Amino acid sequence: MATKRSLFGTDGIRGTANTAPMTVEIAQRLGQAAGLYFMRSQNRRHSVVLGKDTRLSGYMLECALVAGFLSAGMDVILVGPLPTPAIAMLTRSLRADLGVMVSASHNPFTDNGIKLFGPDGFKLSDEVEGEIEDLMGQDLSGRLASPAQIGRASRLTDAAGRYIENAKASFPRGLRLDGLKIVIDCANGSAYRVAPTALWELGAEVIKIGCAPDGLNINDGVGSTHPETLCAAVREHGADFGIALDGDADRVLIADENGDLVDGDQIIGLIAAFWKQHGRLRGNTVVTTVMSNMGLEKALAENGLELQRTAVGDRYVVERMREIGANLGGEQSGHMVLSDYATTGDGLIAALQVLAVSVETKRPASEICRFFTPYPQLLKNVRYSGTSPMSSPDLAAAKAWADERLAGSGRLVLRASGTEPLIRVMVEAQDEALVHEVVDHVCDVIRAIAHV
Repeated sequence: MATKRSLFGTDGIRGTANTAPMTVEIAQRLGQAAGLYFMRSQNRRHSVVLGKDTRLSGYMLECALVAGFLSAGMDVILVGPLPTPAIAMLTRSLRADLGVMVSASHNPFTDNGIKLFGPDGFKLSDEVEGEIEDLMGQDLSGRLASPAQIGRASRLTDAAGRYIENAKASFPRGLRLDGLKIVIDCANGSAYRVAPTALWELGAEVIKIGCAPDGLNINDGVGSTHPETLCAAVREHGADFGIALDGDADRVLIADENGDLVDGDQIIGLIAAFWKQHGRLRGNTVVTTVMSNMGLEKALAENGLELQRTAVGDRYVVERMREIGANLGGEQSGHMVLSDYATTGDGLIAALQVLAVSVETKRPASEICRFFTPYPQLLKNVRYSGTSPMSSPDLAAAKAWADERLAGSGRLVLRASGTEPLIRVMVEAQDEALVHEVVDHVCDVIRAIAHV
């Protein structure tokens, strides 16, 4: 039985580059352990697809992982900077045993991370990650490859082109983006080449921002974590659409022609309604997380659609989608999972679905991207030291008080951050004053418990 995971969080391993757990030693050890775990047969060669985003530390971690995989006897296929969904797609397409993405997603360049995908292109389960972590703690010296069985490394030169064609194939046949002016903000991240190219090849006039990575500027004032840059560029250029990706391009936000921002909930609602209209939404069900707005749930219900919620994290969305056979899910933050086309969040493919609605209906972004009126929603983070306040009886009492105050017209979501000593407090209700009252009271209780 696997021990409790300590390295792996909700989305792989992540931390400050060159400090634990994002060190050369741990990355090499992970390569050895994951390589051994996925080498299930001695009768054939095994391979791993290894990609990264544009962080300076990516070179260091990439080399360490390569060394680990080769020493385990696994061949490494290097693809360079590509979006996370491209790694998942290529893992399946190349019949590789494992896919690895070196990225810290929307975090600053000082951080980095490692995400693992199984041969089916899906992120690994908690159980498998735990087993790999167990292996990392064992003496592997007697299990590594003999000199004749050490792996080989090669570079896949057409990896970017393969992903571009895969993304374009998700756009409805017969439609084009001719006549549309689109601003694309790639966060100086992994999609800086492939996303503008895909849009241009589909006919759009493309204006690029956040497409000049230097190793230190990923997510720096650009991308989906800084959408104000995109919105300003849309207004400046008189564009029809704006698309903002994050550092590894697995999430997306949209700006309409007025430069007004559209979040993930609105995108999910738009695609769900459009797919239902065309008979493409499986089970008339959409999967989101506990953070999605109640306004979305209400609007979906009015359209005869069901919303199912999961814990925060796109991997949990995907797990639920697979359980119930749904083909659309996502997060308010912009992770969009469209399982007809991808096994994980894909910002470019999600954006292309929004563009398809606009082209087919001949309606501007400002009309199609306002699927529902959001309930007032407020999120605050409270930092603590020492023991987490989540198990405190005082916090349980505060939650009971909040539930009574909201009385079915709203909801409180409490969750501990998976990467920092933070408690996240989210409240939404139709009454904005009530939202602030409840958030402030619960945050005050947490501060009192934590003595901050």
